[in-house]
Order: sequence, then C-alpha cells, then structure tokens
Amino acid sequence: MKRLGGYGPGAAVVAVPLGIALAGPLLVGEPTARAASFTLDAGHRLGTDFVGRDVVQQVLLGGRPVVLVALAATVLVYLVALPIGLACALTHRRWLEEVLMRPLDVLLAVPSLLMILLVAAAFPPGKAGLALLVAFVSAPDATRIVRAAAAEAASRPAVEALRMQGESWWRLAVGYVGRSILRTLAADAGIRLTGVLYLVATAAFLGIGVAPDAADWAVMVDRNRTGLIVQPWAVVVPALLIVALTMGGNLLVDAAMERRTPVRKGRRT
Repeated sequence: MKRLGGYGPGAAVVAVPLGIALAGPLLVGEPTARAASFTLDAGHRLGTDFVGRDVVQQVLLGGRPVVLVALAATVLVYLVALPIGLACALTHRRWLEEVLMRPLDVLLAVPSLLMILLVAAAFPPGKAGLALLVAFVSAPDATRIVRAAAAEAASRPAVEALRMQGESWWRLAVGYVGRSILRTLAADAGIRLTGVLYLVATAAFLGIGVAPDAADWAVMVDRNRTGLIVQPWAVVVPALLIVALTMGGNLLVDAAMERRTPVRKGRRT
C-alpha cells in the first residue's frame, strides 16, 4: 500500500468495477433459464431483471461494453486532438489555425449530449458508432487544451533554435513539444476518461448505441427502474458500479495531480 501512496483510495474504489468489467464475462457460466421478471428468490442471488434474466450474470456481462467503448472513445479523442493541437501551436500561418480551430469552436458551443442525441436520431449508431460519436463531441475541448499547452512549449527559445538548425516538424512537434506537455496530457486524459465514461453511460441509458435488452450496466439501470421498489438490486448494483468507476477515476486523477504539484517548504525563522 505504501508503494501506491496517494493512489491507494482511488485504486481501491476503481478495482471492483474495473475487475468485474474485464473479467466478468470469463466468470459467467451457463445461462440460467429465465424466470418471472423482478423476482427475489433462492435460485438467483440478486434476483431477476425485467425479462426474468439472472441479475448476477447481467452484471458480470454488462461492464465490458461500457469500459471498452469509453476507452476507445478516449483514444480516438487524442488521435484527433494531438495532431490538430500541435499543428496550430507550431504553425506561423494564422489562416491555417483559423481553418483548423473555428469548426471545433462551433462544435464546442453545442452541449455534448444534445449533439449525440441529434446525430443518433438521424444515424442510429452501434457500439463502434457510439465510440466515434462520443469522441467527436469530446475532441474540440481536448484539442483546445492540447493547443494551449503546446503553444507555451512552442514559444520557448529551444524550439526556435531547433528550427534554425533545420529540424523537421515531426521532431519539433513530437520530440520536444510533445514531450514537454506529457504531464498536462496525462492529467487531462484521466479527467477526459471520466467525462467520456459519463457520456457513454448516459447514451446507453437513453438507448443510443445498444440494444434495448443488452447486457449493459446503463441499460440495466434504465430498463429495471420501473421495478425498483420490488427488485432494487437490478438497478442499485449496476448504478453503484458506474458511480464507483467514475469516482475511482477522479480519485486517481486527483492523486496524480497532487504528486506532480511541488510542495513549498516554509522558511525557517
């Protein structure tokens, strides 16, 4: 635990939902026969859901889609944000920066969830489409952060010296500026993953990107809430796992930020 330092609380909170999400499908045995909906009986430890399926099995199967879609969307965000942000920070052509950033500013003005709903209404996405859609609405904000951090690094005398030496754009962008903003990117990635997870879960809750009866934590919360009073576990368990995953991610990011913040020692009198 000492090795984890400040990461201990966050790691402890996130370990359970993440472990269930990744290993859960491997632990599921033969599917049980469907029983009556919203029941609590001896044959099902957490009862059954709205169509009579075992809640334990659905919980074990329902985490991986949420986590994998969120991770894929986060990676896609930076595949867009990094090249555009670095190009804007290193270019001396004002028109190029305007062409790259102004469309993103327009997207940034539209609420992310509203944009997802509008696009999904016209083109219903699957899981891959949901990851692309979440990445699409998250990329403008990430691009602005990359551009701001990279612009500060690109203004240093070292970058101008490398330019005068004839260094390639790739070496300037990745070799120097990219390395200089790694800490900022790491901190933003943690926060970004939490925000993306929220969007993925909310979209699934609204039925975007997943089937109405899919084994998905967010879908379980939505479809089983009508029987909350009769059978609360079908809603409470997946909801708590989503909250723990989000909270654990935030705690890990906070711990990372604290470790990177220098502690000022007081002056001796």
